[in-house]
Amino acid sequence: MMLDQQTQPLRFGYTTGACATAATKVALIALITGESQEEVTILIPAGNQVKFTIEEMVISKGQVTAGIIKDGGDDPDATHGALIQSTVSWRKDDRIALDGGKGVGRVTKEGLPIPVGEAAINPVPRQMIEAVAGEILRQYGVGNGVSIMISVPKGEEIAKKTLNGRLGIIDGISILGTRGIVVPFSAEAYTASISLAIKVARKAGCEHVVLTTGGRSEKYAMKQYSYLPQVAFIEMGDVVGFALEECKQQGIKQVSLVGMVGKFSKIAQGKMNVHARKIDINFSFLAQIAKEAGVKETILPDIVRANTAAKVAEIMIGIGNYQFFQLICEYCCQSALAEIGGGLKVETSLYTLSGDFLGKAERQ
Repeated sequence: MMLDQQTQPLRFGYTTGACATAATKVALIALITGESQEEVTILIPAGNQVKFTIEEMVISKGQVTAGIIKDGGDDPDATHGALIQSTVSWRKDDRIALDGGKGVGRVTKEGLPIPVGEAAINPVPRQMIEAVAGEILRQYGVGNGVSIMISVPKGEEIAKKTLNGRLGIIDGISILGTRGIVVPFSAEAYTASISLAIKVARKAGCEHVVLTTGGRSEKYAMKQYSYLPQVAFIEMGDVVGFALEECKQQGIKQVSLVGMVGKFSKIAQGKMNVHARKIDINFSFLAQIAKEAGVKETILPDIVRANTAAKVAEIMIGIGNYQFFQLICEYCCQSALAEIGGGLKVETSLYTLSGDFLGKAERQ
């Protein structure tokens, strides 16, 4: 659970996926009605109704392009201020066909949640865009299908400031987001809200809290620790060290860390701020852990050359080596206790992006 500071409220931003969805909705309405609009409201996965201002609208015969400026909130990333466009046009069949245009990257390597060759539009934004298009078509009683092209005019330039190239995404940025909002994890106000959330949990009688890196890992954690009250679940974001210190100082007796291999491989190394801009994944380190887990020497180069931690996890799952995940969990526990000088019990649990349990360890 994450609480806002009353004295210094967080200004959340919105993901490229939310912007692309909003642009698609307003463009499709204009395609059907022929009428331009200045703003549009969508329901994002986080559960909020969010209103977006339309930056541009070009209506032509059989095609409409709408554009929205992406606002990254108080912790803007490389895509803050980018123009996210959606161009919709009629099809002869009844399909909703989604693709990426200029400035949206193409996937060239395995290990990402998108097949090789497709536009780098992640699964949740894809679902959002296709769902809103289907909703509008039904609302207006339209039987035709539509083609949707998401573009980011300056996407290729913006991508140079990201890790896309290393991940095998070329010629543009990714359209991202699982909840539609951008939480300013590195903002001072965010760390203050973590401290407040721990305090609320403590006042509610919790001596055991669960720290997660985001909404998805929190969802898995809530299933794993279903016996704990909601206030015990706290999104620490990337500031792992800060959250652990706060737990110790406020009298928490047990901390459970729940997340995925990418960020937790950094914790296993002793890195306590796991933001992608702060530190990259060390694939040589992962190869060392794999070797310790008994993986054959012939497989280690594949780990070193992997483009994502998810790909490494895929390799380990493929050969049935779950000792690898157990070791990462053990190293995370060791690093956490070393960071705060001991004094509480630490558990670590690892999951895949889709929620498959990979391993767990605990230390005191």
